[in-house]
Amino acid sequence: MKSMLTRSFALFLLAVGLLSLPAAREARAEGSDFEVYGFAHFDYVQDFNRVNPAWASTLRPSRIPTEDGIYGADGQAVLSARQSRLGAMGTIPTDNGDVFAKFEFDMFGVGADEGQTTIRLRHAYGTYKGWLAGQTNTLFMDADLFPNVVDYWGPSGMVFLRNPQLRYTKTMTDNSFAIAIEHPSGDIDVSDQVRDIDPELNVVAVSKVPDLTAQFRSNHGWGHFQLAGILRKIGYETPNVLGNTPKGDKTGAGADLSLNLKVKDSNTIRLGAVVGNGIANYMNDGGTDLAPDGTITSVVPKAVPLQGYIAYLDHNWSKKVSTSLGYSRTQVTNTSLQDPDAFHLGEYASVNVIYAPNSKVFFGAEGLWGQRTDNGGAIGNDRRVQFSAHYAFSSKSQ
Repeated sequence: MKSMLTRSFALFLLAVGLLSLPAAREARAEGSDFEVYGFAHFDYVQDFNRVNPAWASTLRPSRIPTEDGIYGADGQAVLSARQSRLGAMGTIPTDNGDVFAKFEFDMFGVGADEGQTTIRLRHAYGTYKGWLAGQTNTLFMDADLFPNVVDYWGPSGMVFLRNPQLRYTKTMTDNSFAIAIEHPSGDIDVSDQVRDIDPELNVVAVSKVPDLTAQFRSNHGWGHFQLAGILRKIGYETPNVLGNTPKGDKTGAGADLSLNLKVKDSNTIRLGAVVGNGIANYMNDGGTDLAPDGTITSVVPKAVPLQGYIAYLDHNWSKKVSTSLGYSRTQVTNTSLQDPDAFHLGEYASVNVIYAPNSKVFFGAEGLWGQRTDNGGAIGNDRRVQFSAHYAFSSKSQ
């Protein structure tokens, strides 16, 4: 994986270099548009508690321990440049429509690279005549719901996922409707109670059909509202067992409603609510898609019910000083056979002050609080402050 990302980075730099050649500059002068952009970003986090070390540079409630001392004594300092970003995008006019493409990555390792400063793909997609193909924000989310926080991961109770997809969008004046098929993936909780019956049981997620998403958005002078939906099949099977049983699938579905309100020129209110079953994979934090339900003698898989909420206010004190404050939560309805330490509720709150002397630089100070509640009632908290410095650049800058 790392070698593939390294090659991708090398190809990216080669493409940027080629586009700086005289012939490429001449081609761009004939109506095309190209930009290399990004920023260097520094975070200093002073944590007064402890979280999973791989996630110490951001606050995710699901990574807060509910058992004292498992990650060490309280208090930790983290200095990081992992939010730094580099990207390129361009538009090329043709006889029958513009072609647009974007490629962007940051340095915040996740998955097998969690906890590392390494290349992480954010966007890689193109658009033509309403069609989009590649990886970008899922249709099930509203990116404009994300508040002006300096914490990288942000509020827990909102949909947030960048996903490979094939999408079509129809724009109608101030409104738009879009539909997409997206890469399916899921998370299965095989509880210890079930494993006690069969210690060799190894049920894994399997994706046999893509997820289906749709979105309606209405833009107005006072802001916008958006309604999105998802329908998916969450598959499961047992490798290395005759017949791969137990196996099957469960239906997951959800709805996401968001509202951005502009109050005069100084305030933006961001409100969102999401509900569904088996949609945890699309959430910014917390939960699992599929879990065992029923009784020990009659185990059945269930798409886990989930709900998430977010309420934030972004306020501009002046042209250079702003504040973002709010609260968010993700809550699941645990199944009867999930373990006591399974995730039940994640809460997130923050407030900050950001000073931006110009459009390319800002400095921010943010206070954050997070809390995790387990299925069995155990609670863990995290309190931290974060100081950030941000320096942006663009090939279009004068």
